[in-house]
Amino acid sequence: MDYQAVTLTIRDAVATLTLNRPAVMNALNTQMRAEIAHAVKAAEKDARVLVMTGAGKAFCSGQDLGDGGSAASIDLERTLRDEYVPMLKAIFDCRIPTIAAVNGAAAGAGANLALACDVVIATDSAYFVQAFTRIGLIPDAGGTYWLPRQVGAAKAMGAALFADKITAQQASDWGMIYEAIPDTDFADHIAARAAHLAQGPTVAYRQLKKAIRGSFENTLDDQLALEARLQGRCGQTRDFQEGVVAFLEKRKPVYEGR
Repeated sequence: MDYQAVTLTIRDAVATLTLNRPAVMNALNTQMRAEIAHAVKAAEKDARVLVMTGAGKAFCSGQDLGDGGSAASIDLERTLRDEYVPMLKAIFDCRIPTIAAVNGAAAGAGANLALACDVVIATDSAYFVQAFTRIGLIPDAGGTYWLPRQVGAAKAMGAALFADKITAQQASDWGMIYEAIPDTDFADHIAARAAHLAQGPTVAYRQLKKAIRGSFENTLDDQLALEARLQGRCGQTRDFQEGVVAFLEKRKPVYEGR
């Protein structure tokens, strides 16, 4: 696919998907949503980790309110159902680990696009804002799903009602993201994190995502059964065999991702 609104590069098993509309702070339009969904599916075929970031000073400013005519003519239900859902599901269902490298403002749907990834790492100067009530809307793009699970109902409700800016450090303290990193160290840190996952046991990562996600709905008995089933799959991989041999030989394992 000839991408216009994003770029996709793959190097050393690391796929980097860059939202590439810096003139509008990488606001999401119809084309970008389709390209993100396509790029994620392409990346999982050839890479072992996916990093999503933004071009310029912002990660993503959310919905492009100038896309598709006036506000009165926008069919929000259709847009969410037909354009956002495929994009978000592609990220959520991605077979490789996903990292949101939040390099600047992540607002509205842009904040929730980041939260759709497995791990969110932000630079210290970045911030998150559930801006929806500022224009008479509710959080969408999965915000009402991911945010309460990450920060609890009280913080999620406050963030949504007041639409306050949440600094990267606040987001880290709340458990909304994994890390807040000094701006000067951000690029090197993201590269190191991505390389770690790209060289890791990819099948185990896939089963790990299933196990953690399943825990929110399962009883203890159900979760223990799920762990056993998924661990059985991990135990049949070449990477498990390599991990055990490397441990016994006191060396660093060389995982193949299978």
